[in-house]
Amino acid sequence: MSSSHSSDLYSRKSEEIRRASDEKNSEHEDSSDNANLDAASHHFPDDEDFQRIIAQNSVGIEETLTRYESTTQGLGPPEPALDFEKVESHPAFDSTYHKEDKWKYPVDQETRMRIVEFISDDFEDPRNWSTRSKWNYTVLLGIICFDVAMMSAVVTGDLDAPGRHFGVSTEAMCLTVSLMVWGFGLGPLLFAPLSEETGRNPVYLVTLFIAVIFIIPCGAAQNFGTLLAFRFLDGLAFSAPMCLIGGSLSDMWRNDERGVAMSLFSAAPFLGPVMGPIVGSLLSVKCSWRWVYWFMLILSACLYVVLAIFLPETHHQTILKKRARALRKRTGDSTYRAISEIEIRTFKKIAEETLLRPIVLLKELIVFLITMYMAVIYGLLYMFFFAFPMVYTEGKHFSPIKTSIMFIPVGAGVIVATAISPFLNRDYNKRAQRYLSQGEIPPAELRLIPMMIGCWFIPVGLFCFAWSSFPHVSWAGPCFSGFGCGFGFLMLYNPANNYIVDSYQHYAASGLAAKTFVRSIWGGAVPLFTIQMYHKLGLEWASSLMAFISLACCAIPFLFYFYGARIRQRSKYAYSPILDPNVAPDMESHPSALKSDECTTTA
Repeated sequence: MSSSHSSDLYSRKSEEIRRASDEKNSEHEDSSDNANLDAASHHFPDDEDFQRIIAQNSVGIEETLTRYESTTQGLGPPEPALDFEKVESHPAFDSTYHKEDKWKYPVDQETRMRIVEFISDDFEDPRNWSTRSKWNYTVLLGIICFDVAMMSAVVTGDLDAPGRHFGVSTEAMCLTVSLMVWGFGLGPLLFAPLSEETGRNPVYLVTLFIAVIFIIPCGAAQNFGTLLAFRFLDGLAFSAPMCLIGGSLSDMWRNDERGVAMSLFSAAPFLGPVMGPIVGSLLSVKCSWRWVYWFMLILSACLYVVLAIFLPETHHQTILKKRARALRKRTGDSTYRAISEIEIRTFKKIAEETLLRPIVLLKELIVFLITMYMAVIYGLLYMFFFAFPMVYTEGKHFSPIKTSIMFIPVGAGVIVATAISPFLNRDYNKRAQRYLSQGEIPPAELRLIPMMIGCWFIPVGLFCFAWSSFPHVSWAGPCFSGFGCGFGFLMLYNPANNYIVDSYQHYAASGLAAKTFVRSIWGGAVPLFTIQMYHKLGLEWASSLMAFISLACCAIPFLFYFYGARIRQRSKYAYSPILDPNVAPDMESHPSALKSDECTTTA
């Protein structure tokens, strides 16, 4: 897209905003101190800077839709409608400043409004909080995500006891897992757009409170229907932190700081389910199956209280909207506006985009195949919770507690993969910087290198699990084969998310929403047929079938590594930004250089 075309679109949009502003605020005039011309001119970009801003806010080349053209292709404007990281204020030289405005926001010459944004070293900017504070909040959010993930699988520690109580089969008890996982997939379709309007903390506080309350009917259920209904509702409510925590971490950590924090967060959805059977079997055997729910109630309630007391709002636009409202009230000047107040997206519009775009993007080959791959991986994780008892409890006559201990190597594999994630991020940064230093865009396919390495661990682990699961073979074979699977899970998960983000940056949230929805639907379906599949095919061939499927999926990262660029060129929605060849941005400044997915809002 040419610079003149970008300028025309930018000018038309600015004129629309200016007219709306003049109609609403014609009666308001600045009534404050004299202009601080030096401060205003200090922020005013020269022509070269302005052209670079235009270029950075443009979406593509000839094969790629522009923001204007995309509205005619069925998806509407890209998301976010305004790139908050790149929108800059262009102060007018005749700006005056209110004495009540300690930030000294000038009048913007494009919109004639006072654009409220974070300034340098702004103490309210979450990215400027102390490292200690950010790590405290990161650990708290990670523990909450761990708790939510564990809640989904904790019941698998002993399905027989509640099954006998309600008079239903073990296969029917599998629904207690499936319904909660399905809730995980549906909830983000509502809570993700809601957080854009209200901020993250209100969504956290309301949904987690409801989720904690809904644990009580599960533990006190007198019939099977009550248990199933509230497990599903709990999944819906608990899905909010699963889809918002990634965004909270992105709010706090800068691009070049985010890698380790996001790696730790990404491990929680895998470590939680692995710990679930261990905790569940101990409580069920030593106390009763109802104490599984009472324990989760106590743990979740304690975490809720800590979150409610200590976690501040991190959503940038929510903080800035609050500041803008305070300035309007304090100064009587209604031109103070946060960016999100200038270009307003209604909740209805956001909800429509949230539901429509994921469906449309599933038609994209990249989104479709990556989604299918992640669904297979997620299904394998939940398959283990039913395959392990069949191998150890039925085949080797282990107790439920002893069987649950066999999950530890799966968690160990996840932890090792988490530990090497910073080194993988560093390797990506080096590879990407070679392109950025030459004024080129790092190809999205660089994200696939860890996938090309890690994909082999899962089929190898599954084949080892399959053919060492004979009753007369040592327990160590199937147990330690779980290490390779756990390691492979995380080695695939983060790069897959990042590849979708880099390939569809302006539609990344929708791409990830599609992946999360399909992944959760499949993950919830797997428990419903795992027991029957293992009884029908036998321990060895049932696991081998899943190994062959995961082996076939190993071709996906290689396919996109060699042909992904061509596929994206033919795509109507793939992202191809223009980069000024005279400027060599660093890893912090360029959107394609994200260390981790900012949209793991739908982890």
